[in-house]
Amino acid sequence: MNIITKQEIKRDLVENTGLKEGSNVLVHSSLKSFGWVEGGADAVIDSLIETVGASGTVLVPTLTGSAQLTAASPPVFDVLNTPCWTGTIPETFRKRKNAVRSLGPTHSVAAIGRQAEFLTEGHQLCSTPCGKGSPYDKLCSADNGYVLMIGIGLACFTTFHCAEELAGVDYQLQPEPVDAVIIDRSGRKIIARTKIHRYGIVRDFPKMEPLLLSRGIMKAGLSGNASLKLIKAREMMDFTLRKLEEDPCFLLSEEGKRAAAG
Repeated sequence: MNIITKQEIKRDLVENTGLKEGSNVLVHSSLKSFGWVEGGADAVIDSLIETVGASGTVLVPTLTGSAQLTAASPPVFDVLNTPCWTGTIPETFRKRKNAVRSLGPTHSVAAIGRQAEFLTEGHQLCSTPCGKGSPYDKLCSADNGYVLMIGIGLACFTTFHCAEELAGVDYQLQPEPVDAVIIDRSGRKIIARTKIHRYGIVRDFPKMEPLLLSRGIMKAGLSGNASLKLIKAREMMDFTLRKLEEDPCFLLSEEGKRAAAG
């Protein structure tokens, strides 16, 4: 069995992707993709935090949304207690005492680092889950923003939804807003009116990988058995918005295009 240590992951992040100190990086991950990590999820988290240093910020998606949510059955989100379904690393990360979780009722993120408060604040005020003013939008608005995929492909690339929402594509959101119930860190109940995702529209996000690679927007490498893909967030967003301006259905699969048209 392949065993990898925290120090080896740190080395691979720097040498194989170019992740550097001072970066703000949103990390999508699969712990089991490494093989066996000495120290488990905490070792991976520490490797990321130590790589970006005191001047950087690590974010993870702590998503809770589901296809069952509608205006008649709105989200109920407790920022301290609602578990995420995005994996062992995000669930371990969000429980750290110094982690700050945003109040987005379906697409929250948790962050640790210098800009954790800035990147997460105000998510509950956004009119869509991933759009203007969300942590995803803030990440893509700065030169030091990156998205890192560890052991997974671009099919799980939540930030493409940010592009869809900024572009205003008509297939992304349910037509009626919902009154989401949010329990904040102090136990206070907040009602947030927002739109939520329309599920069942199949995307083809992996088609973006060769396009991002060929333009130098993405760099790929390995750490243990895990694939690493580091993407420049601002350049990715600019490119994706141009593609959506040319064709609003560009990110959809053929099945998704038929569903969106129907």
